[in-house]
Amino acid sequence: MRRVLVTGAAGAVGQVLLDELAATGSEVLATDVREPTSLPAGVRYEKLDVRGDDAGRVVAAFRPQVIIHLASIVSPPREMTRDFAYDVDVRGTRNVLEAAVAEGVERLVVTSSGAAYGYHADNPVPLRESDPVRGNAEFAYSDHKRQVEEMLARARQDHPELEQVVLRVGTVLGAGLENQITQLFHRQQLIAVKGSDSPFVFIWTRDLARILVRAAGEGPAGIYNVCGDGALSVHDLARALGKPVMVLPAWMLKAALGIARPLGLTRYGPEQVRFLQYRPVLDNTALKKVFGFTPELTSAETFELWRKAAGL
Repeated sequence: MRRVLVTGAAGAVGQVLLDELAATGSEVLATDVREPTSLPAGVRYEKLDVRGDDAGRVVAAFRPQVIIHLASIVSPPREMTRDFAYDVDVRGTRNVLEAAVAEGVERLVVTSSGAAYGYHADNPVPLRESDPVRGNAEFAYSDHKRQVEEMLARARQDHPELEQVVLRVGTVLGAGLENQITQLFHRQQLIAVKGSDSPFVFIWTRDLARILVRAAGEGPAGIYNVCGDGALSVHDLARALGKPVMVLPAWMLKAALGIARPLGLTRYGPEQVRFLQYRPVLDNTALKKVFGFTPELTSAETFELWRKAAGL
């Protein structure tokens, strides 16, 4: 048995994770700004807003051996400011990290993202954990994850007593899960940038939850890319969805977005083209060979599960 504190427990991944953790017999405290829809037997909930001083108070009272830090803004609503997202993503992680150090937590597990590598033309394909983290400033989530990883790297030097497991996660999909990426798949046609495959890698929510459980227990510390085997291009996704693909030159797509955003027709600007052009493709070899976990579902199988559940 271990005492495990989970931040962001009310999210889609957090809900699945609570079920998996409860099955291990661990003492689990679920925290978030709102209570999870369902709490497994034996799991307690306490409100925790990572932006303030809640983390220090809650961690000091519960005295966890492990913190699994999920709290992050993955799909911000239109009205959310970047400053608010920064407070959750970066300041929130700093607050949790400082509380973990102050209270002698043994291990900190953090869900980073493949987006931390950034969307760059010269990204290796596939990306390995030794490749540089260069999250783009123009993408809040990518930029924030880069800053978080830099913070964690400094902490590994300054506080080696706190073990870290950092998971650079691909796009998470599961039955009923919706996010900014899945919005693309609901459109009448998919958009592709001429000359780019725009590959996607996916990880099933249940696989990710089981990886997190292992990270909280006997799994080795370290940094790991997390995704199912394989990648799917925009054309692969379109075939699975039975939808057409509109292929546009990068300059044309940038011009269209440059006109549409000021008119309020879209929330995205010309910089969004890089998001499609240079999507990070993750190598999951270390996850399988070093961490010791092989995802049950491939990227293609994960997408198919989501597609059927979404009725597409």
